[in-house]
Amino acid sequence: MKKIFYIAILIALTSCNKFLDVKPASQIDKTDLFQTEQGFEEALNGIYSLCSSTSLYGANLTFMNDILSQNYQFNDIVLQQTANFNYTLPSVVSKNYDTWSTAYRAIANCNYLLASVDDQKVGFNGKNRELIKGETLALRAYLHFDLLRMFAPSYLTGANQTGIPYVTRVTTKSTPNSTVKQAIDSLITDLKAAKALLKADPISSGGYIVGYPPVGNPPSNNSTELASNDLFMQNRRHRLNYYAVCGELARVYLYEGDNVNALSNALEVINAKKFPFTKQDDFFASDITKRDRIFYPELVAAWFIDTQNEINFLQDRYTSSDPKYSATVDQVADIYEIGGDGADDWRYKQWFVSTASVSGGANRAILQKYVKNGSQANLHPLVAPAIRLSEMYYIAAEASFDTNPTAALDYYNTIRAKRGIGNTLTTVPAKDAFITRLLAEARKEFYGENQLFYMYKRLNHGVVVSSTQTTPPSNNIFVFPKPQDELTYRNN
Repeated sequence: MKKIFYIAILIALTSCNKFLDVKPASQIDKTDLFQTEQGFEEALNGIYSLCSSTSLYGANLTFMNDILSQNYQFNDIVLQQTANFNYTLPSVVSKNYDTWSTAYRAIANCNYLLASVDDQKVGFNGKNRELIKGETLALRAYLHFDLLRMFAPSYLTGANQTGIPYVTRVTTKSTPNSTVKQAIDSLITDLKAAKALLKADPISSGGYIVGYPPVGNPPSNNSTELASNDLFMQNRRHRLNYYAVCGELARVYLYEGDNVNALSNALEVINAKKFPFTKQDDFFASDITKRDRIFYPELVAAWFIDTQNEINFLQDRYTSSDPKYSATVDQVADIYEIGGDGADDWRYKQWFVSTASVSGGANRAILQKYVKNGSQANLHPLVAPAIRLSEMYYIAAEASFDTNPTAALDYYNTIRAKRGIGNTLTTVPAKDAFITRLLAEARKEFYGENQLFYMYKRLNHGVVVSSTQTTPPSNNIFVFPKPQDELTYRNN
């Protein structure tokens, strides 16, 4: 029997939002699909589409796990218990099963593609074979890493403990669990291979200029992200491009405590000067059709979620008259430290709107980060951040502190200055105090994005609830239970 390659209805990750023509049942015979370069491109786009769904980075792995970072105040009892790390709730069990199963489905699709991409009977233009293979390896690693960060102990507290299955082959047999260290080793192998293959990525050329989508004739800016006549080569930041792989390697190396390689890969992104810091005029534009709400040029990679389903989801969670996820005005003021250095913070000023609570009580701070202008134009598409330039500075600051604390302060101060905070740190603090400062800055930057919880876990650091309350670190809060089906049918 021929194997069937399952893919979602494919959405081209370009400004035209073109639907690719696939069989109605969304099931394509593997033998038919991998006969042409276009077939490989369609298969890869299908994996990106699955990754951008609400089961993965369109909701669960970007917005919903941010509840655990203690950024919101809930009236709903289930959400309250979720924020208190109750992972036995049916809604949490269901969400985590959805994440686990969909991620491994995407990984399986990566493995189908990788099993066929080196077939020399298929002709590819230029370096497209390398690009497709490199992106697919990067996707496989990116998905595995987030599963590891959710469902296994951290490297710091359990390197030799049971991790997750690291699946690299198409097989009917179950893949044994790797230890956390083995999974990290596999991640690095995949990402280093992807990095070598993506040396030919157009984004690394001097002619590829990052920026907002051009409008008008002549275009309103010098961005070349849509310049290629090949749709597959456009919007490289909506894919796991060369610099995204460097960023993911920086994350993984830091996770295992390899500061030298973490710093090297973070600096490769920083020193490329490919991703310009957002200008104040763009961030605060009075014309909402010209406003950058997310620091768009600084995104090294992002998941394209500009679909009506995702827009509706985000409105329900963040921007409706009574959103499911919101904080009190005082809570946000505490997070952004407006009584001190944070008084001029751009993020606090632009990302939140104060409004009276529908159910009574304290006024609410409504997040504007993911607002879509309805039928009006938008400066940039709606995306879920995958890797930010600012995170590379945070990684560089942490990774360099032991050997060059002055440089660490510079990385820390740079991002604060680019967010409107003029007060610089000039005296080197103790390392614990510096890490606390980094976490406080990351909490502001990653509000609504889920990365902060992973930082707490990697460092085995208490989860900060407020300036006076912290939840102590433990595997009870940092390790999600694996789905029961996985535990029932697996031998190790």
